Amino acid sequence: MRTVRSEFAIVAVVFLYLICVASTFAQSNQKEAPVSNHATGPFDVKVIPQDDKSADAALGRMTIDKQYHGDLEGTGKGQMLTAGTEVKGSGAYVAIERVTGTLRGRTGSFVLQHSGTMNKGVPQMTITVVPDSGTAQLAGIAGKMNIVIAADGKHSYNFDYTLPNEN
Repeated sequence: MRTVRSEFAIVAVVFLYLICVASTFAQSNQKEAPVSNHATGPFDVKVIPQDDKSADAALGRMTIDKQYHGDLEGTGKGQMLTAGTEVKGSGAYVAIERVTGTLRGRTGSFVLQHSGTMNKGVPQMTITVVPDSGTAQLAGIAGKMNIVIAADGKHSYNFDYTLPNEN
């Protein structure tokens, strides 16, 4: 009977040891959850039409030059493709923009992908951070941005994003 108890005790000790080792290993390899953030502020934008000698006047290409202020201090540089229609207030655009600057104290850059439509004056827009586009202290950034255009034409942004915890 002592032999069975001894074997049981040894198995129990080994089992507890393995649980401790596995738990320590899992904790050391576990990435910390990203932190959710919100940033806002105004921005200035220059959209410059490019002459691509297109035969279709409804299609266009433009460069984007932005200056961000507020929680995001930096610049945005990009390219935009547009399509107009015969219906007033309807059209679409897509764009890629590299944002470089400081976001709430963290510096680096990331890329935004824009997609927008206007249906008889009703806008729908999606602006998403391109996965794995963040650099330096903005590596790992993910999120979505909304653009607000006030009645006076001034632009501002609302940016919901996540970043990995700083180590």
